[in-house]
Amino acid sequence: MELRQLQYFVAAAKAEHFTVAARQLNIVQSALSSAIKGLEEELQAKLFIRTTRQVRLTAAGRVLLEKAAIVLDAAREARDSVAAVQGAERGKLAIGTVQGLPAFLDLPALLARYHKRHPMIEVRLCQAGSAHLIDKLRNGLLDIAFLPMGDMPSDIMTRMIACEALVVVTGLEHPLAGRKSVSMRDLAVHAFVDFEYDRGTRSLIDNAFDAGRIERRTAFEVSDLDSLMELVAHGLGVALVPETVAAAFGGRISVSELADAEICWELVVACSQRAMEQERLTDAAPQRFLDMLPVIE
Repeated sequence: MELRQLQYFVAAAKAEHFTVAARQLNIVQSALSSAIKGLEEELQAKLFIRTTRQVRLTAAGRVLLEKAAIVLDAAREARDSVAAVQGAERGKLAIGTVQGLPAFLDLPALLARYHKRHPMIEVRLCQAGSAHLIDKLRNGLLDIAFLPMGDMPSDIMTRMIACEALVVVTGLEHPLAGRKSVSMRDLAVHAFVDFEYDRGTRSLIDNAFDAGRIERRTAFEVSDLDSLMELVAHGLGVALVPETVAAAFGGRISVSELADAEICWELVVACSQRAMEQERLTDAAPQRFLDMLPVIE
């Protein structure tokens, strides 16, 4: 049974005349008659009583008319729903993010702008470490995620949206305060304030010190940027943070360049290779969000 057959049947039932129904459908009468005949053969029931002037529904035809209307309405709603998703009128968008993004990307403002443009899109936000977010991308639980660039697995695709150098931050009374630049070895003498493993810039900084074969002591491990900067401002340790983060704390801290290394914090938006292969990101909801992001070549 095809939707086209049901459409022809309903038109004939309402018009009570095959010729009139065919004209309304903009088809030849033979096509309509053939479709209804095929429907009767499939159902093994006569649907119309035919006369020279009109056609009338049989008992079986009246039952089918009621059910056909329900089927055609459901099909129409399905088409409308798909069209709404394709046009970003409805749908879902699942986003993941590491902590400490406001300095590089004002995600709350971005989400508010997106919601204003597409109020019927249901947006979900998940905040976690990089490894956890990558797992969620792989399992299809997230459409996209904001991550620091690192050793990304081969099945995760990325696009850079921010890149900044890390600078040294200390309290105003710290022995390193006021210097224009500080070497990594001078920095390693002092206690560090840093993120927990797999959060923020932690792995980036660990890799830089490992590459220089320099040991450092991390005295404080935190999970959020505000705690890290407050500990530094109170003189409890030194830290390496992106330039815009340091600038946001103004006169409460001292900022120095890193003398003998350039450590760049790169923020990427990531998705899984599987999502691309299944064309999930061509859906309007995630694609319209991606279109709002900055692009760094």
